[in-house]
Amino acid sequence: MNTQKQLLAALAGFAAAALAAPAAAQDAATVAFLMPDQASTRYEEHDFPGFKTAMSELCPDCTVIYQNANADVSLQQQQFNSVIAQGAKIIVLDPVDSSAAAALVQIARSQDVKVIAYDRPIPDVPADYYVSFDNQGIGNAIAQSLVDHLKDAGVPDGAGVLQINGSPTDAAAGLIRDGIDSALDSSQFKTLAEYDTPDWAPPKAQEWAAGQITRFGNEITGIVAANDGTAGGAIAALKAAGVDPVPPVTGNDATIAALQLIISGDQYNTISKPSEVVARAAAEVTAAFLKGETPDAKTTLYDTPSELFVPAVVTQENIKAEIFDKGIQAPEDVCTGEYAAACRDLGILN
Repeated sequence: MNTQKQLLAALAGFAAAALAAPAAAQDAATVAFLMPDQASTRYEEHDFPGFKTAMSELCPDCTVIYQNANADVSLQQQQFNSVIAQGAKIIVLDPVDSSAAAALVQIARSQDVKVIAYDRPIPDVPADYYVSFDNQGIGNAIAQSLVDHLKDAGVPDGAGVLQINGSPTDAAAGLIRDGIDSALDSSQFKTLAEYDTPDWAPPKAQEWAAGQITRFGNEITGIVAANDGTAGGAIAALKAAGVDPVPPVTGNDATIAALQLIISGDQYNTISKPSEVVARAAAEVTAAFLKGETPDAKTTLYDTPSELFVPAVVTQENIKAEIFDKGIQAPEDVCTGEYAAACRDLGILN
């Protein structure tokens, strides 16, 4: 009888240990946050800090590894393999090359590691989850905003615009391009020329835009640029060529530099999409996976359960309400030096 009691006690102990194991695994888990490039400052300034802060709340004892591949596909693969070797059970991946990332997802599957695609989708092999802003919606919104502005300004039908897309290896850039196309193709304006910017590099966008300015001159009545970096490159090319006034240029990301260009009147719009929003969502999905749960899918993209956030278009008309009144940026960080007077004119500064 004593032997039976001892056996039952032992089994109860094993059961308790088994139940405790997932919680212990979560408490001590290692997760990785792998970002694609340093062309944009957002990853170090917003995405990673947002993810780390959220993870510190959701899993205080988790170890978070951060790596940036600096637009190098091979380096990102090395980093991916390295964090698996360090015991990462969840990898949040913003791929340098969306096609090449398919192989990384397959590697993770073979190691029982979850992959959360972040910002840029992985079309060829479904990740375990995808979190992002609605990239196709972003493309449509910035282009439609420009189309409406040109129409309101009395720009004649048939006038020409340039289209500067993002990196050809970035599936999110392809979605943004599709959104831009949907707005421009249904508009009364024509696309003079179009460019896919390698690595989203602003100098490459600037170089291409300079060539188009020489080619088309004052036929260019607007430029749809897929993000603030390529917009800044286009604006620099226009200014270097002595174009005055600068035609309206779109953007995306609401970087401080872009907000300053909007305030000064050199850039027409951008997209407010606080990276911390997506970073927190990625952290919440990570925490759910660590608990052995299946995160709720708000939608599906590329056969991947997904959550896509809807961003806001920002122009001079609503920059105070969308950026400063909501606390996304502080006036003292944006309205510096030469921008202070324009900030006062817009009511951002007293």
